[in-house]
Amino acid sequence: MANKYFDLIDQTFYFPQSGFDLENGYLTFNNIPLIYLIRKYGTPLKLTYLPSIGRKIKQARNLFSRAMRSQGYSGKYHYCYCTKSSHFAHVVEEALDHGVQLEISSAYDVSLIRRLHERGKIKKDIIIVCNGFKPYSYLRGITGLINDGFTNVIPVVDNAHELDYYEKHVVGTANIGIRVATEEEPNFEFYTSRLGLRAADVLPLFRERIRDNPKYKLRMLHFFVDTGIKDSLYYWGELKKAVRLYCELKQESPALDSLNIGGGMPIRNSLGFEFDYKYMVREIVSNVLEACEEMEVPEPDIFTEFGKYTVGESGATIFSVLEQKQQNDSEMWYMIDNSLMTTLPDAWGIGERFILLPVNKWDHDYRRVNIGGLSCDNSDYYNSEIHESQVYLPVNKPDDEEALYLGFFHTGAYQDSISGFGGIKHCMIPSPQHIVIDLDDAGNLVDRVLYPQQTAESMLSILGY
Repeated sequence: MANKYFDLIDQTFYFPQSGFDLENGYLTFNNIPLIYLIRKYGTPLKLTYLPSIGRKIKQARNLFSRAMRSQGYSGKYHYCYCTKSSHFAHVVEEALDHGVQLEISSAYDVSLIRRLHERGKIKKDIIIVCNGFKPYSYLRGITGLINDGFTNVIPVVDNAHELDYYEKHVVGTANIGIRVATEEEPNFEFYTSRLGLRAADVLPLFRERIRDNPKYKLRMLHFFVDTGIKDSLYYWGELKKAVRLYCELKQESPALDSLNIGGGMPIRNSLGFEFDYKYMVREIVSNVLEACEEMEVPEPDIFTEFGKYTVGESGATIFSVLEQKQQNDSEMWYMIDNSLMTTLPDAWGIGERFILLPVNKWDHDYRRVNIGGLSCDNSDYYNSEIHESQVYLPVNKPDDEEALYLGFFHTGAYQDSISGFGGIKHCMIPSPQHIVIDLDDAGNLVDRVLYPQQTAESMLSILGY
């Protein structure tokens, strides 16, 4: 019977597969020899593979353009990158190099937009979709952009009070959108999203405050399903309600030309991940087209706000196993050199699962293990995968000269934003060093340190020492 770790993976999944392979017994990620990075920089380390970002953008554009062309859809497709998934300059600027528009969600995002403009990364005609609940600092920032000549800023109205501010402070005409609140899935803790206007309030608000007001031009209807884009009765039902509302608005608002379906396109979180992107995009386009034909309105431009989809698969986080602990007859713990709950907060906070693979020792036997982080918190562990409620990894022999290295893959979105890059972490465990990898003009891998591992001095300074 085959008991090697390679045999387990080979029998469970198709392997090798896109992005993952073995070279001389060591795992590669997008053809990156991970053992080279480990030996050069040590662990723990985060890495970002920039070419993955452009690949995902091109994939989505191709899917939508082909679906639209094959169905005779007359509207255009606009790819927005939502900055909240990763605000790092190397990520945002890489996305901008592929011609994306931007979606922002806070007052400090406005400062980011201005900095990008100062650095020559964007022009004032870029589309900037402004989402979220808007305190006055955010309203001031949005209005400042509009008054400074950013011609395609679209504040998406989340509450009616926003209109009071724009009417008073915007010079000239304001392009605006309206966000409609979606109903949550039946098993959720509440019935309707806290963001956006109730569907029943959208048309009355338009008729009373927007239609006859020369200050406003309604450009966009926005909706977003929190659980993401998936082939379910719930998703298709919410999409159809939003499209019908768009058509009703369009019949009274000639300027309305865009439907924003938000984000939520899933990424691979397992070697067994299956999602028919082509089918889903074709069905989205088909649903919009059918509703518009039925209600005799022109098809809208379709906007998406893909953040996790854009940057998630570009990231990886690598740890070393420091020690193994047999705590009882059935539980083996692999203790790693950082904290899981601070470095991968999605796994701790919402049970997110990532692709977990060892970098080395694929020729060893395997066993069921729990992975333990360095902090003293009882929740600092990882012990289940997306396809089963346990983790199997190579046996780590105490007399091995080389440590066992573990990689969590497709961790590029939200982890640093949620945990707070730098700053103060639980038990003062530092943020790992961050490596950025790109291709030079000849197609060779080029790696550089974006940020070294956080120092004790930086933390002590924040704490007032």
